[in-house]
Parts: sequence; structure tokens; C-alpha cells
Amino acid sequence: MASLFFVFLPLVIGIIAVLLNGIHHIPEGYIGLYWRGGALLPSYEEPGYHLKFPFLTTVEICTNINIPCGTSGGVMLYFEKIEVVNRLKKLYAWDTIKNYTTQYDKIWIYEKIAHEINQFCSLHTLEEVYITLFDTIDERLSEALQESINVWAPGIELISIRVTKPIVPKAIMRNYEEIEKKKTELKIADQEQQISERKAETERMKANIEAQKEKEVSIIKMQQEIEEKKSLQQMSEIEDQIHSAKIKKEADSFYYQTMKEAEAYSQLLTPEYLKMKMIESISQTSKVYYGPNIEDVFNLKFDQIESLTEMLQNPEKEDQKIK
Repeated sequence: MASLFFVFLPLVIGIIAVLLNGIHHIPEGYIGLYWRGGALLPSYEEPGYHLKFPFLTTVEICTNINIPCGTSGGVMLYFEKIEVVNRLKKLYAWDTIKNYTTQYDKIWIYEKIAHEINQFCSLHTLEEVYITLFDTIDERLSEALQESINVWAPGIELISIRVTKPIVPKAIMRNYEEIEKKKTELKIADQEQQISERKAETERMKANIEAQKEKEVSIIKMQQEIEEKKSLQQMSEIEDQIHSAKIKKEADSFYYQTMKEAEAYSQLLTPEYLKMKMIESISQTSKVYYGPNIEDVFNLKFDQIESLTEMLQNPEKEDQKIK
């Protein structure tokens, strides 16, 4: 009995080891496809722990590659790392693996990328590849890959492509850096010149604005002075008119007063009034000399007084008689 135990013990241990080795884990986001005897099994396993027969099942893994790139100028570059995020659709997984094995991503992604990168570099210069068109490489690769995948491998889904800067030979890199340094210096000098020109233009515009402002201010002041002079002239004319009207009014008033007084005096110059005034005048005179007979002064005849009155009232007639 003990001998049988020791006979079957190695067999039991071997079976247990095979079973333990066959237990494997499929992480979330993956599916398990199996080969048995070189033939791909038509079914797949979901994520989780599963049992396989390791001696009858094979698994293949593809790896990334370093991609050389020759520019149109003959410079050899190297894209050290190009990351392609892709996913194999579950419903197309079996057909894709059946047609292209587990190296499907190498066939339709990495080798295709190497081909597209070489074509791109051969058509462009170092500056275009390294700087000018570098930001468009991922889009170009995505379009080229998606076009071929949609036709030949629809089970592959491209999510994103990330391209790192290519590696440039050190000698060329030093020359390139020197050129870029000079370009930067020239660009800085050009920008400084543009800034100086803009400052000069700004100062010129500012001076023009100030001159225009001063001109407008002087025009406004001149217009104000003209308006003030016009106002003063109008005020002077008004004052002259007022003064002339006042003088005319005073003259008219004096003339009217004089005429009224003359009219009143003419009405007062009667023989009786003249005789009374003469008597009043003589009475106020202490000495009177009037010819040999002083009585004749007080005995003026009535007709003489009338003639004197008429002469005083109408001096023009007397002037004509004298002439």
C-alpha cells in the first residue's frame, strides 16, 4: 500500500502543477483567445480567472520599434517613440486574429507608421519635419492608418497617436541650434526695430494730434476774439445810437423849448408889456441920458411902441429893410 502511494505521488504532484500553471487571469478591458495545436479556437473568454492547458496553448506578443526617417535633404532622423492608442473590437477580435494573428497591430499600425513616416520625411526638409509641420504628423498618421484599417482590418479602433520629437544628429543639431540662435537674434532685432518704428510713429501721431489740437484751440480762440470784437463793435454802435438818440432828443427838446419860449415871448411882446419893461428898467437905472428933453422918454407914442414891437417880433423884415 505504501509502495503504491509513493508510485502515484509524483503523478498527482505533476497533475496539480499542470493545473496550477494553467490558471491565468484576464484583466478588465481584454478578452482571451486561445490556440490549441496551432489552431485558433473560435470562442473567446471574458475578463477573470480561467484554466488553460499550457502545453497545448500558445500566446504571441508584438513589440514597438524605433523608426528611422530620412529627410529630402539627406539628414537621417530617428523617431524614438510613437505611441498609438488602439483597441480591438470584441465582435471583430476573432476575425482579426484569424487573419493577421496577434501581430495585427504590428502589421497595420507600426509597420504602416514606419512606411508613412518615411514617405513624409522624404518629401520634406529637416526644418519642416522638426518644426514647421511637426504638429501635423499625428493627424497625417491617423488619417493614413484609419483609411487602410477601415478597408482591411475594421476590428482595429484607433483612439489617438502621440509622436515625440525626432532625434537629430549632434553635429547637425549644433549647427541647427546656431542657426536658430541667429534667427532668434535677427527676429529680436527686427522686433526691436518694429517697436522703435511704432514708437516713432506713435510720437509722430502724438505730435500731429497735439499740433492739430493747438490749431483747433487757436482757431477757437481767434473765433472767440472775433466774436468778442463783433460784440464790442455792436455794443459801441448801440451806445453811439443811444448817445445820438439822446443828443437828438436833447436838441429836439431844447429846440422845442426854445421855440415855445420864443412863441411865448412873441405873445408877451405887446406895446403895453414893452412899455412896462421899459419903465421897470428905467426905474432901476440911476442915470438916464436921452437928449435934451428927458420927459420924452416917458412919453413914447403908441405907434412907436407898435413899430418897436413889430421889429422885435419880425427881425427878418427889418434886416431886409436895412439891406
